[in-house]
Amino acid sequence: MSHDENEDYYIGIDVGTGGARTCVVDKNGNIIGLASKNIKTWQPYSDYYEQSTTDIWDSICTAVKRVVEQSEVPKANIRGLAFDATCSLALFNKKTDRPVSVSGASVSNDRNVILWLDHRAIDETKTINATKHPVLQYVGGGMSPEMEIPKILWLKKHMNPSTFLDCKFYDLADALTHLATREEARSYCSVICKQGYLASGTENCKEGWQSDFLTSIGLEDLTNEGFERLGGIKGKDGHFLSAGEYVGPLTEKAAAELGLSPGIAVGSGVIDAYAGWIGTVGAKVDLGLASLADQKEHVQHRLAVVAGTSTCHLAMSKDELFVPGVWGPYRDVLFPGAYLAEGGQSATGELIRQVVESHPAYSEAKEAAEKSGTHIYDFINEYLRKEAEESQVVHIPQLAKHFFFLRSPIADSQMSGAIIGLKSDQSIKSLALHYYGALEFIALQTRHIVDTMNRYGHQISSIFMSGSQTQNGLLVHLIASACKMPVVLPEYIHAAVCHGAAMLAAMAASKGPEGNSKDLWDIIGQMSKPGRRIDPTADTNEQKLLQAKYEVFLDMCSRQRAYREFVDKRLSGATENKLEI
Repeated sequence: MSHDENEDYYIGIDVGTGGARTCVVDKNGNIIGLASKNIKTWQPYSDYYEQSTTDIWDSICTAVKRVVEQSEVPKANIRGLAFDATCSLALFNKKTDRPVSVSGASVSNDRNVILWLDHRAIDETKTINATKHPVLQYVGGGMSPEMEIPKILWLKKHMNPSTFLDCKFYDLADALTHLATREEARSYCSVICKQGYLASGTENCKEGWQSDFLTSIGLEDLTNEGFERLGGIKGKDGHFLSAGEYVGPLTEKAAAELGLSPGIAVGSGVIDAYAGWIGTVGAKVDLGLASLADQKEHVQHRLAVVAGTSTCHLAMSKDELFVPGVWGPYRDVLFPGAYLAEGGQSATGELIRQVVESHPAYSEAKEAAEKSGTHIYDFINEYLRKEAEESQVVHIPQLAKHFFFLRSPIADSQMSGAIIGLKSDQSIKSLALHYYGALEFIALQTRHIVDTMNRYGHQISSIFMSGSQTQNGLLVHLIASACKMPVVLPEYIHAAVCHGAAMLAAMAASKGPEGNSKDLWDIIGQMSKPGRRIDPTADTNEQKLLQAKYEVFLDMCSRQRAYREFVDKRLSGATENKLEI
């Protein structure tokens, strides 16, 4: 493969939960090469998940070398790179800049990352949320154990005190950018920074990090030395960057390890879902908008749904909008002056897999799928289509009109799953029904997120979706139909996150002699490819059924809370309380 010697290329590096993936793109956003390498995860106890920046960096180096070799792009033509990564916490010694173990001195210091899905800090999360501090409104009213401040509090309680005092804390994307440049610049996308502690220009957060908040939860020592262990304050003791801003040149050491030329531009990184937003919302489809300027104005009407193992819902707004159960609003994380909010569905991809693989008919269905040469989900989708045809129903949802599936649907840590319509049937037909119920639940929960965000001031009218779940045509159809709005899929549905990171690399490389870079939206407009539009169902009966199912979904949420309250009151001695029907 030959390439124009005058062409510029950019590398996006995506660090997901299980691996590092890299892509090389040209100035028009065409992916020239894509490569990946697995990364290790240790699970010393239940709900504990640890990784190593040393191992992650080694995997990145292997993947970058592979993609450069595969693409046959001259190293001299690669102008920039940028990282995205999971919302994981990385520890380093502030004096030596070496990794610090998150499991104590007896465990290798290389294991210095607490993975995003680690839930060791349950008690610390409860302690933090009990303060009801105003900054908690930036995380939907309460923190999750998956966030980094609860994990830092856990570390303070369980680490050697002197070791803890010598630690500095990074969001993983910032840690990798630091390894590449040795610069200490932190990004607004850092989970540590964007959870309401950094100045956002509001009445509640005028001074940046909130000393009283950190003191109230027992982390007062993080306020010392200008908050340097957390990154400092913009304009005072640290420098924070929006997505894709130039951080610094790639060091000679990092370049040698990556197999690249030193000095290329390194852009400010983002968490992986935000890179997915960048690689998704610019997909070019006919939405009745005439120009790129109109497209940028329309961004606030687009919900980016990045759907892989879990699903993240990202919406931009001009105004600071607070939504119960939704994280944010976070200012400046992508566009300076704009706010971003994020809702989520935890482990949706995993839910579908678990529902299918735990059913008694899984082995039979898997064997049948293999014989037909199809993926098991495609096999079940086709099975459902044939069932609908043979049953003489107009659409698949009617097969499950009296089957109601629920799983932890809202921002309530006590909420759990439920199924109404269970039978003793162990056939593939039963498996298909349970599988469909899981897809329908995901679609209905997506609508609930959209409706809630719009009720609190957002103006979402379309969904731009990427990630592995977009391969499932039935799921995409259900989301469009349940939400009553079009779903747009970008060209690189599998690589939208990595593609987004490459756009950040292009933005960083665009920095001119006067220090100005291109606008991120201009980069997105230049490098995004044509997308595919899926419209909601036009079938009136299917619309009625999904609307009815949505109302049942909301009622099931309410009923579960009512049941819990009823039982708790009865056990506490309130013998006269009655269950309202």
